[in-house]
Amino acid sequence: MILENYQFHYNLISNTDKPFIIFLHGFMGNIHEFDEAIKFLGDDFSYLTLDLPGHGKTQVLGGDEYYTMANTAAAIISLLQQLNITKCFLVGYSMGGRLALYLTLHFPEYFDKVILESASPGLATETERLDRVKRDAQIARKLARSLDKNDFAIFLLNWYNQPIFGYVKNHTGFNDVLENRLQNCPTELAKSLQFMGTGSQPSLWEKLTDNQVPLLLLVGEKDEKFIDINKEIAKICQVSQLKIIPNAAHNIHFENTLDFVHHLKFFLRDDL
Repeated sequence: MILENYQFHYNLISNTDKPFIIFLHGFMGNIHEFDEAIKFLGDDFSYLTLDLPGHGKTQVLGGDEYYTMANTAAAIISLLQQLNITKCFLVGYSMGGRLALYLTLHFPEYFDKVILESASPGLATETERLDRVKRDAQIARKLARSLDKNDFAIFLLNWYNQPIFGYVKNHTGFNDVLENRLQNCPTELAKSLQFMGTGSQPSLWEKLTDNQVPLLLLVGEKDEKFIDINKEIAKICQVSQLKIIPNAAHNIHFENTLDFVHHLKFFLRDDL
């Protein structure tokens, strides 16, 4: 669908009278990020998945400012309006989780309940943000130079060496994840990182105290960094609940799909 400054690639599965769940993938993911989870959820819900700007087949038709979180969020709301989705559940993973939290805090009337997987409200101080902007810029430059598929594959392998991903590289399906990530364009990913990375996004910490949309915070037991972040969210936001998922690090829906689906269903059960 073409909106002003965007041509979104999305998939809509409408099951009659079933509530919609919107899934937002993480950095370097795409429209297929949650396919396995959706398969287990079955026809209990309707689904909207999409490629975020800089990812998959979605095209940014405007300038670089349309990769930012604020403009991306506004575009997603426009997409919901075009599709006549006035109320829904929202699920976001990592980068998609940061975007999901932004949507929740700025457009709460659209979302009944929100699931944040391995997400954060951004960085609280200007010093932290400036340091992260520099780091993200370095990574973006590496990405932009990874035009050869082999170079991009090496970049991805190094990316998944980060401690937050635990032992995801040992998972039997990891090669499928790599192949999926390789479908992206490195120069487009670099723009996403530059304009919607953790350093570039506005801090959402202060807005959390006023949030009234129920939040389910999911973090993997092997992802200590995000356990600490989400414990802080749970302290600040009275309508949030934190679940630490076993046998998973950062990418819970991939490493432990069944537990991910179980907690999602349990959280949403009263609204079905």
